[in-house]
Amino acid sequence: MDRDHLVPTRRFVSMEICAGAGGLALGLERAGFDPVLLLDNRSIACETLRTNRRGWDVREIDLADFDPLDDQKVYDVHLLSGGLPRVKSPAAATRTRGDDAELSVLKAAIDLIYGVQPRAVLLENVPDLLEKDEYEPIRAAVGGELGHLGYRFGWQVLNAKDFGVPQTRKVGLLVAFKDDLIDRFVWPKPHEKQCPTVGETLRDSMGARGWPDAGKWAAQADVIAPTIVGGSWDRGGADLGPTGAKRKWERVGVDGVTVADQVPAADFVWNPGAGRSGRVPLTVDQVALLQGFPPEWQIAGRKTARYRQVGNATPPPLAQAVGEAIASVLRSENEDPATGGSR
Repeated sequence: MDRDHLVPTRRFVSMEICAGAGGLALGLERAGFDPVLLLDNRSIACETLRTNRRGWDVREIDLADFDPLDDQKVYDVHLLSGGLPRVKSPAAATRTRGDDAELSVLKAAIDLIYGVQPRAVLLENVPDLLEKDEYEPIRAAVGGELGHLGYRFGWQVLNAKDFGVPQTRKVGLLVAFKDDLIDRFVWPKPHEKQCPTVGETLRDSMGARGWPDAGKWAAQADVIAPTIVGGSWDRGGADLGPTGAKRKWERVGVDGVTVADQVPAADFVWNPGAGRSGRVPLTVDQVALLQGFPPEWQIAGRKTARYRQVGNATPPPLAQAVGEAIASVLRSENEDPATGGSR
């Protein structure tokens, strides 16, 4: 593949798997990566991607069913990326009657690395995968396969709030490079600028329908949001997470038990002491802002499906920070005469 032709403006090409609502792809686009193909097995996620980027080639397909032979444009892309389904520990998979669908997706991703042969790999998953001993067999298996394929890698847990996202959200990341490029890679450092609060992020949207207490609410919502949990696609409606998270939302006058269709109207009476009826619920669009999506990013579907997409997404600013660190390595390879010139 002629990389000089592909990156005349020093941009790179990528392939994205398990693309979801596009948080990872959007952040990587900002970092200099243009996807030649994006895969997801949910039609509503594919609709979201196509709505926001009509030029992207989006395919609705199970990862295990994709064969790069059918789309050879993915050969030798600079980056293979994906926000994979949350892998369960071996013990948890056993307790759920051997349900290892998520682990199968991880294995399919590793198999795809063999078929595509990207220069770099970025996979996102739960921080437990990196931090807990019970996941060690999975880490060892992934590391062994990558080493066999000629990749060196690093694991890291980053918190989205350190990169401008108004939410405490720890993310587990795997970055791998072909050959010895990993030696040039440096994980991004937290931003020096203070992260915006929930109130600062949502003040304007809260007042969009004339609610007079929007400023008052925003002033007291001077906190970073708890982790937003997308929840299961198979059951339940949209809410702001487990009991502990709902209690944190209650402290800033937010009803975390539900997700609203609209922001408060001008006649809404905000009285948190009166119970749920006096607390303001958030909309999906507001939750997307707390995930770091720009206001113009449109999420397709009905409310619960929209919320699931947003809650399960990788925050774009975090993806951008990691993407820029990867792009820096690839650019250094392109410019280093010791490598024999541009690849």
